[in-house]
Amino acid sequence: MQNTKNISESIKIKAKELGFLECAIIPADFLDEEEKYFKTWLDAGMHGEMGYMARNVEKRLDPRLLLENAKTVIVVLQNYFPQKTQQNPDAPVLSKYAYGTDYHFVMKDKLKKLLAFIQEQVGPCNARPFVDSAPVLERAWASRAALGWVGKNSNLISVQHGSFFFIGELILDIELPYDNPKQVADHCGTCTRCIDACPTKAIVNNRVVDARKCISYQTIELKGDLDENLKGKFENRIFGCDICQDVCPWNLKSNPHDEESFQPHPKLLELSNDDWHQMERPFFNELFKNSAVKRAGFKGIKRNLKFVESDING
Repeated sequence: MQNTKNISESIKIKAKELGFLECAIIPADFLDEEEKYFKTWLDAGMHGEMGYMARNVEKRLDPRLLLENAKTVIVVLQNYFPQKTQQNPDAPVLSKYAYGTDYHFVMKDKLKKLLAFIQEQVGPCNARPFVDSAPVLERAWASRAALGWVGKNSNLISVQHGSFFFIGELILDIELPYDNPKQVADHCGTCTRCIDACPTKAIVNNRVVDARKCISYQTIELKGDLDENLKGKFENRIFGCDICQDVCPWNLKSNPHDEESFQPHPKLLELSNDDWHQMERPFFNELFKNSAVKRAGFKGIKRNLKFVESDING
């Protein structure tokens, strides 16, 4: 086991070697500041049909309930901003994060490698990796770790990197040398570009998103019919939505990722409107093998395509 002064730095160096943008190490504790806001959001029903958000609320607020004797939370960021985007301006649009391999797989694999490194350097320990899975409030932990601030669109924004990144956590039952993070100031200022640009007006208040109106929720999470009140407002989005991030001035700082797993299928970016509408299941499976798009599935994408047809055809 190496000197404790060097452990933290070694972990962060390893995280960078694995391709993470940032890595922070902080104590596992109760998210007291987030409790009121999260419960108010739930009470207002803004989670829609995402029943899982209302389950295990205490676990979301306290990581010590997710892992016995949890002491440490390691928070990492993973860039997904693409080098190239879809080429046909009339084609239905996917969220940029869905171009390549499902990020859940990619990041969990990296977190497991980071854990193996820690166990090798520090000693035996128990840990659980989390990537937008299980009851963890990712943005709250990343904000607490001073990796950014929560913007008006409720996304975490980094001064250095913008917001096109995923957040992951590794919760461990050992103490590590902790960072001493200084809360990142809110740099949104008087800017309301994300609020103004949202075509469905899902950002109902500063840092409050009504998921029921959000295109991402409608096209991915919602299993039944889409909200007819939002007809004509999806702006060709059929899986997720980047509009509030695309207009954010801080994303002028976004640099393309170099993660091979996130590279799109060679045919994906060239698809036309007709290609999408004529797509059959075998080609869908070829394009989106191991992709997050599988979450909506072939039927879900076809449902979304039909819904936005009026958007595309004007």
